[in-house]
Amino acid sequence: MPDLTLRGGVGSRVSAEIDVKRSRFLCRIVRVDTEDAARAAIDAARVEHWGARHHCSAFMVGPSGTPDQVRRSNDDGEPSGTAGRPMLEALAGRGLVDCVAVVTRYFGGTLLGAGGLVRAYSDAVLTTIDLAESRGLLVARERRELFRLALSHADAGRIEAELRQRGVLILGTTYGENAVLSIAGDDAEKLGAIVAQVTAGATELEAIGHEWVDVERESHP
Repeated sequence: MPDLTLRGGVGSRVSAEIDVKRSRFLCRIVRVDTEDAARAAIDAARVEHWGARHHCSAFMVGPSGTPDQVRRSNDDGEPSGTAGRPMLEALAGRGLVDCVAVVTRYFGGTLLGAGGLVRAYSDAVLTTIDLAESRGLLVARERRELFRLALSHADAGRIEAELRQRGVLILGTTYGENAVLSIAGDDAEKLGAIVAQVTAGATELEAIGHEWVDVERESHP
């Protein structure tokens, strides 16, 4: 399963709510890039919903299958293992990374039991992910080769537009003595051929390393 995250960069957010036996479970999923950012998003939920009893959380920061990925969960006063862990499993099961999920619970007066809590916290996160999916808010995270392409200011706009039309992923442009496009690709030879065609061989790509980037998914429901 490919890694997915919220479209729009750090700070992008999607929220949903479910009701279970009159208890309200308000879930927000926020895109983050560090553990500190994840904890800040959890604190923000506490401030916004200061009257709620529980603000349970789970987050995954970094690519799946790498030793540097950070996974954390917190039951915030719910019985151990009934909130944070099922929330984390919901994120992992759907392949979400670089995201924190916070579920705020307003108690409705009816005890749900351990099994009921596990289902409720998991369902709150899954409902929010489904909402993000239905709105086209999820993008893939993939490791791509990075390249730099220096162009004259006069040609930069035209060439960038032609590259985009050919499906080339442009990460950004910086302007100085030249206009420099930052480009991500997974096939250096194919990308080089496209650039040569568009620029009539007037300039070449410069490889500058690798980076995890947002990539449009080929298909989704």
